[in-house]
Amino acid sequence: MAQDKKTAKNFAQQGVDDMVMLPKVTEDQILENLNKRYNHDLIYSNIGSVLISVNPFKFIPITGQDFIEKYQGKFRHENPPHIYALAEETYRAMKNEAENQCVIISGESGAGKTEASKLIMQYVSAVSGNSEGVEYVKHVILESNPLLEAFGNAKTLRNNNSSRFGKYFEIIFNNYGDPSGGQITNYLLEKSRVVFQTQGERNFHIFYQLLNGATDDELQKWQLYDPQHFHYLNQSGCYEVEGMDDTKEFLDVRKSMEVIGLSPLEQDEVLTLVAAILHTGNIAFVEEKSGNAAVYDPQVLELAANMLKVDSQTLQSALLFRVINTGTAGGGGRVSTYSVPQNVDQANSARDALTKVIYSRMFDYLVGKINTALAKGGTQHKAHIGVLDIFGFEIFKNNGFEQFCINFVNEKLQQFFIELTLKAEQEEYVKEGIKWEPIKYFNNQIVCDLIEGKAPPGIFSLLDDICYSMHAGGAGVDQKLLGKLSQGFPSHLHYKGFDAAFAIKHYAGEVTYDVEGFCDKNKDTLFNDLIETVQCSTNKFLASLFPDDTKANQKKRPTTAGFKIKTSAGQLMTALSLCTPHYIRCIKPNDSKKPNDWDHNRVKHQCQYLGLLENVRVRRAGFAYRAEFARFLNRYKKLSRKTWGMWGEWSGDAQKGCVTLLEDLNLDKKQWQIGATKVFIRHPETLFFLEELLERRDFDCTLRIQKAWSKWQARKAALQQRKMISDIFRGKKERQKDSLKRTFLRDYCNYSDNYALQEVVNRDEELRFADQVININRRGQAERRDFLVTDKAFYFIMRKKKNDKVVYEIAHRVPLSAVGSLSLSALQDNYLVIHCPSEYDHCFENDHKTEIVSNILEATKTMTGREIPINFSDNITYKIKTKDTRNVSFSKNESAGPKAQVKKTAKTLQVSVGSGLPKDTDTAPSFSVPKANIATRAGGPAPRGGAAAGPRGGGATSVRG
Repeated sequence: MAQDKKTAKNFAQQGVDDMVMLPKVTEDQILENLNKRYNHDLIYSNIGSVLISVNPFKFIPITGQDFIEKYQGKFRHENPPHIYALAEETYRAMKNEAENQCVIISGESGAGKTEASKLIMQYVSAVSGNSEGVEYVKHVILESNPLLEAFGNAKTLRNNNSSRFGKYFEIIFNNYGDPSGGQITNYLLEKSRVVFQTQGERNFHIFYQLLNGATDDELQKWQLYDPQHFHYLNQSGCYEVEGMDDTKEFLDVRKSMEVIGLSPLEQDEVLTLVAAILHTGNIAFVEEKSGNAAVYDPQVLELAANMLKVDSQTLQSALLFRVINTGTAGGGGRVSTYSVPQNVDQANSARDALTKVIYSRMFDYLVGKINTALAKGGTQHKAHIGVLDIFGFEIFKNNGFEQFCINFVNEKLQQFFIELTLKAEQEEYVKEGIKWEPIKYFNNQIVCDLIEGKAPPGIFSLLDDICYSMHAGGAGVDQKLLGKLSQGFPSHLHYKGFDAAFAIKHYAGEVTYDVEGFCDKNKDTLFNDLIETVQCSTNKFLASLFPDDTKANQKKRPTTAGFKIKTSAGQLMTALSLCTPHYIRCIKPNDSKKPNDWDHNRVKHQCQYLGLLENVRVRRAGFAYRAEFARFLNRYKKLSRKTWGMWGEWSGDAQKGCVTLLEDLNLDKKQWQIGATKVFIRHPETLFFLEELLERRDFDCTLRIQKAWSKWQARKAALQQRKMISDIFRGKKERQKDSLKRTFLRDYCNYSDNYALQEVVNRDEELRFADQVININRRGQAERRDFLVTDKAFYFIMRKKKNDKVVYEIAHRVPLSAVGSLSLSALQDNYLVIHCPSEYDHCFENDHKTEIVSNILEATKTMTGREIPINFSDNITYKIKTKDTRNVSFSKNESAGPKAQVKKTAKTLQVSVGSGLPKDTDTAPSFSVPKANIATRAGGPAPRGGAAAGPRGGGATSVRG
């Protein structure tokens, strides 16, 4: 996935990465750009910081470890648009700024929101730490997903794996930027799906997984059969999903249960309740002559009661009769209790209410168990990243109370997006006195007020009023609601009333809602006699799901589904407002769920309600980045000598400091403006430039500190080496006068900057010494070679010219483990012989022979634990490559002076040299190591390339002795 070249030809074929860069900003241009990229499997595009993701409905190999590494540590502009780029930006902001972040994923059902949230989790898990505690948290985060999908997802007409609940997943990080915990908050579980599904859809996955994946013994124990046998599964005529293996996924669910800490007994209790719900749904009712309901098959009732571990007669009574109390409980008045028989519809509703509540509370229990597993250890909380995955806007042929609630939450999310990215952006420019071009946009606050308003009351408030005053359900109550709505909104621009329905003009388009069932579903009431029935269950797990105080419930006004949804939506908006938001807008290219199928009108509609055109216009007219003066100066002050240096840092007015900094960097003044309280940067590229300068600057400082530290360590080590050599040579070898003031550099051939020379050395080896030597070949001839000593071997390297360039080739590499001994003369010459018994020896001359000896001795002992013997003799015999031997003979010649004279005779090399310092001369250093002097140069960017371009070896080190 290489970075696309920004050329006219590529734009014509593949579109642009960032739609802010479109030549013309029109709706058609946006659609055409998305289509071009979709046809080339480029499913990601940007609008500034907003990521657009188009569901390809096929596998595209652009995820996994290779791509994670490609995006890790990179700025967003350095690679093509990708969800990993947004995840990296989010994670980096959390880690660097220590501020909470959130990723808001929006789009309609089937647009790819759940897959996007998985990829966010995958990326964060891959790039964070890997200690045992961190790995545990990441393991729970990733492995809990199959469990949540099994109990919370289902096949719908638009999506084979549709999330039927909202999930806000907060990953908590510690001070090191590693996951230390997490928390899931779930919203709006579609409980009605448990008891009914539209033709062609399925119930929640777990029911089919249980029927296909349970063992024979479990199927027998729970009396389970084919899905056609169960009323809650056979209404839609859909039992399988293409590409989904229910048997395999059931195994994943069991593994998930183990990961979050469910014991085998607890797993069995959960699955027993899943089976009990199916059997309870099979309880059917018939009408007696009196018009009251009766159980059709007592054996089915008996089986359901057995699964619930309740008395069958008690269960039957709770389903067929409703207990009504009259009078004032607890107020001194007389209280009368009546058992009112139910008709068939009411009995069916009671049965369904029971199973929906059991399933819903079981789902909450599982989410709680995941949260408990994530909180294990109670680790510190520095910041968190929240990922919101909630079902998208829904417009079906028949829309009811569930779609109304779902679309209300999406309306709130759209309002949140408008507030932060459009309205707040423009208002801030006006407040700060920034010059820019205002953009018109649709503010959906009017729609939110229509639904949740208090004064005047919105639809939820009017619905609650009807529910509080109703004493029976049915179409009459729903019609009463419709009449009240029409009276409340007679001329509202976003409301229309019909005979049996009403329509709301949402930000995503107009939706008509069938009013039938609105009041019953809003009441969301489970009668006390049913609660008391399950509270008496001998299944302790089931009973624990119902801690309700039924007597207290009689004294207070019950909360409605609408009230709970408004409260949850408000809490969600509060949680999101405490974070820095990042947006992913998901688009569904077609309704066929097939690859390479582009439905222009469907995509156009989504682009309209996602507000992509307004988003592009705002980004082009506005500024990509803004920060308070003090915050901006604090982050970027190191880039200028005028705001940061050895003299200190800027301590004057923060606004003046920002101006000084930006002017000193010579940035185009069109790219930035100074507001009343903030700095504004127009284009993302300018911000990226500042960040790159900052990273280079930090790299430069880090490198200087590392070099200074290495230099100090090398000084200390060199003094120890000189002391060791002094002890070894004293009384055995004459010393040169330079030995008293010898400078140890280690690197005498600029190895640290010679990348061609570095390439021939094994990458896992650390350099200890580098210099050119005069090597004596087998013919007794002198050859110049580069000689290196590493922590594992020594090298003889020859230089050659190729195409007018110097290239390096290894003449010989010898592992230190092959070194047998070293030989030197007793005179002041610079010759050294390295004896290697397993191969052949090496004789060479170098005036830093003592440094070579010390490094070979130390490195060999570190590597092998072996002490290498040193021989001092004026006649040295060594072995050449042909297994023959050669001799080196040393003698004194005062006329030669300190520089040796060499004469070759047959197989002997005769070396003569003048007298040196006496053998008993003490050349050990006599002073302590100076303190490390670490300083960094202020101002100016570091060398280009960052850490990746830095030298492999350390810098030059020196020792004065």
